[in-house]
Formats: sequence, C-alpha cells, structure tokens
Amino acid sequence: MARIFITGSADGLGRAAAQTLMAAGHDVVLHARSAQRLTAVRDLVDRGVPAVVGDLADQDETSSVAEQVNRLGPMDAVIHNAGVYTGPHIMPVNVTAPYLLTALIQRPQRLVYLSSGMHRGGRAELAHIDWSGRRATGSYSDSKLFVTTLAAAVARIWPNVISNAVDPGWVPTRMGGPGAPDDLRLGHLTQEWLATTDDSRARSSGGYWYHQRLQDPHGAVHDVDFQTELLAALAECTGTAMV
Repeated sequence: MARIFITGSADGLGRAAAQTLMAAGHDVVLHARSAQRLTAVRDLVDRGVPAVVGDLADQDETSSVAEQVNRLGPMDAVIHNAGVYTGPHIMPVNVTAPYLLTALIQRPQRLVYLSSGMHRGGRAELAHIDWSGRRATGSYSDSKLFVTTLAAAVARIWPNVISNAVDPGWVPTRMGGPGAPDDLRLGHLTQEWLATTDDSRARSSGGYWYHQRLQDPHGAVHDVDFQTELLAALAECTGTAMV
C-alpha cells in the first residue's frame, strides 16, 4: 500500500481521490487551504487521517506545507491537485506551488500534476508572468501549459521519479460547475492509478494522460529550451532551485 499526499483535498477531485484511495487501503495525507477549510474533511481527520494546512497562494505557507509533509515522513506519491480557475492567484496556486512543493518535499517515487485540455490554448511565453499573484498575469490555459511542462521537465531531470500530468476532463465539481459533462469518477481515476498501480503503462514518465490514455500535449511541453526557461523563472521567483 502506498502513502500519498494530495493537495487541495478538502473537496472536489482531491477529496474524491483521497476517499477512493483510502477505501483501497492506501494511506493518504490531506491538505486544506486553512484551518476553517479543514472542517470540510473533519470526518476523515477524526478517523486519524493526517492533514496539513497552508494557503498555496502564499509562498511562505507553501513552504510550511512542505515542512509539515516532511515531518510526517516520506511519501510514495504526491498528487498536485489544488488549482484555481480565475483571479490573481492562478499562477501561484497552479504553477508556483507545485514547483515549490516538488523542490521541497522529500522526493517521492511518483508525482502527478493536474493539467487540463485547456493547456493546448496556453501561450509558451514567460516574460511578463507574475508568479507571486500580486498582479493578475496569464490565463488558466497558460497556467496549465506551464504545470504540464513542469511535469515533463521533472521527468527529464529526475529519471528515478515517475512524473506525469493528467487531464481530468470537465467534471461537475465546485470549479467545473454542476453542468460539466464529463464523468466525475473518471475525473479522479487516472491520478489514483498513476500514483499507485503496478500496471506497466503507468510506470512510464513524462506523459500527459486523459482517462488512462496517453495524449499528445501542446508542442512546448517537451521542448527542453522552454522547460529550462520555466524552471529558471520559477527558481528565481521562489529562491529555490530544483536540483
């Protein structure tokens, strides 16, 4: 059985994945943005499920999340599920936080990053991005292109870690809305599978997955020059290099 940390697991796809993984016998570490949000998973915490707290829109709190996870001991997998769709915190939550947590959390065997089919509409342009969220720069599509590129970059520079990105589809969560047409169960199945399975297909790294099938991502995702540029920009803004 695996030990898995899931960001943004107080509701939506993150909570659904946590519940399914726990039902399968895995150990899960939950994450909530604040102590108030932690009440949403009080039923799980009261059963002894460990949880960490920190706002991923804030770099100091994100670093604290990494410290809290490390104090719990090594993880077998980390699912970077947390994300926002609108507002000035798109870049810090969707991109900067996954980068910083990846750099600071004791290296797991597997990493899973939540992407979106909308990443194909993203722009591979970093010059004017404010990663801190003090200014609203870049779109949701841009952020998902960047985090998908991050997943591929990690796969390249850390060959002993299985790193993949997942498009969960447009599912009926708080972010997706009640009218979203895709299947909620399929929306969290692939990240659970990538985090835990012994299936040889999921033992590959650097992929972009949709419903357990490899897809072709935006052309910039596997561009080593763009990966290098992205990692350098994130290292500069966080003061933390990924080594």
